[in-house]
Amino acid sequence: MLYLNKTNLIYFILSISILHFNIKNILKTQGFETENEHKVIYISLYKALKESITKRVLNENSKLPPTRILAQDLRISRSTVLKAYDLLVLEKYIKSIPGSGYFVATIKTKKIHHNLSSNLDHGKYPSISKRARAFERNIQIINKIPDVGLAFRPGLPPLDIFPVHQWQNLTNNYWKTVTSSELSYSHTTGLECLRNNISNYLKIYRNINCEADQILITTGSLHSLYLASDSLVDKNDEVIVENPTYPYANGLFNSLEARIIPAGLDDEGILINNVKCNKPKLIYTTPSAQFPTGIKMSINRRLELLKWASNKNAIIIEDDYDHEFSNWVNPISSLFSLDREERVIYLGTFNKLLHPSIRLGYMIIPRHLLRTINTLHEQSYRFVSPTLQKILSAFIEKDFLNKHLRKVIETSMERKKVFFNTFNSRFENEISLDSNRTENVGLHVIGDLKEKLNDLKLTSFLSSKGITTHSYSSCFIHGKKKHGLIMGYNSINNKLIKDNIDIMHAAYIEFLKFDKKT
Repeated sequence: MLYLNKTNLIYFILSISILHFNIKNILKTQGFETENEHKVIYISLYKALKESITKRVLNENSKLPPTRILAQDLRISRSTVLKAYDLLVLEKYIKSIPGSGYFVATIKTKKIHHNLSSNLDHGKYPSISKRARAFERNIQIINKIPDVGLAFRPGLPPLDIFPVHQWQNLTNNYWKTVTSSELSYSHTTGLECLRNNISNYLKIYRNINCEADQILITTGSLHSLYLASDSLVDKNDEVIVENPTYPYANGLFNSLEARIIPAGLDDEGILINNVKCNKPKLIYTTPSAQFPTGIKMSINRRLELLKWASNKNAIIIEDDYDHEFSNWVNPISSLFSLDREERVIYLGTFNKLLHPSIRLGYMIIPRHLLRTINTLHEQSYRFVSPTLQKILSAFIEKDFLNKHLRKVIETSMERKKVFFNTFNSRFENEISLDSNRTENVGLHVIGDLKEKLNDLKLTSFLSSKGITTHSYSSCFIHGKKKHGLIMGYNSINNKLIKDNIDIMHAAYIEFLKFDKKT
């Protein structure tokens, strides 16, 4: 049961009472209560509390301060507070529980009527910024279907095998040994211990050689992408984006009012030499596993992209969100490791490898951009939780990450096999799985739909049946859109995979009947 913060309640009561009966002035100027003042005060108190309940400032089951304490803090008699409370109990806005105190009543106990009308004149407020309006517009680009369950949400690792007890022990050890200075403000770039451990991790698992001072700790790939883009992109700057691409990236560049230039793909990745532009500022790419197609960019195409960027004086943002899953077998060097001109910004994340709620990622920044990006971070997000950083650092240092990584890959390969076999047996040729993802472990697969089916309608319908998928068409930024379902298969166990594919197939058949009628 929620206990209401007494100070916040008193502040609210006083502020509301000023509007109604100017109670604050009465309390300041009078050292005692006359009969009339007593009446004015308890009515003010009653109305203030009543209004706070009807406007949901005080939530259901919130505990009110004891009458004696509230009387002392407001410097009024306890009988005045009791009178106000009694009126609220009588009208069923609050309830009295003997031995426990007074609590805000539930909706079932008291039907609350809300006044939805407003007398505010919005013309008296300043307009929001052009950039804020751009962000409001482009949020619609993103797939807004609610994720109702884990099956078959893309981008999730095997959540059920995360070593919770190891993480809990590391957390307990942190709080046992933490010093008072560690509870103060943290450095913008991140804890040195974590950045050193990430640097070592990257050398071993990604063949990336970078110094710890080039690493900035963020909350994930999108946070990193925002920092990099906002540091470089002005209105109408040319930004080259793979087509199709990650919808959030497309939305971000649109919100920054960049001129987005789509780049086509083939089986080797981005077709950069086919792009026609004047002075491109950025190139956004996902080479380890192109999002959403899963295509792994060939080594020749990577070298070609670096050369093209050098000739155009452009910066490359390499979003390596899927590295361990798609580079475990036959790994290819990252663009960052091939770069000799410091024109690649590298984005990595632990959210896809451990679990999304951890909210920890990182970016490797070319030295000529270090000050700019770090400054932007310091004046916006400031720093990522040092507690999480310290625990993750210990998780890496004690070799827990290495062991978990191997277990994740093994589990993902097993679940992918079960998913493919079960899905193909149930859907046969109705929805065909993209063969691009069969070579890698990956975090998702695309199911190609028949031409006449609309994937946005289908994803919405499946969501109503408890199945989460994302629409393939929402990833296209130019030209003809392909329709399909982007599906993850890692987050649930083998039995649930089979059970949910059965549910999905039944929902799909129902959708076909519904779609024909409409």
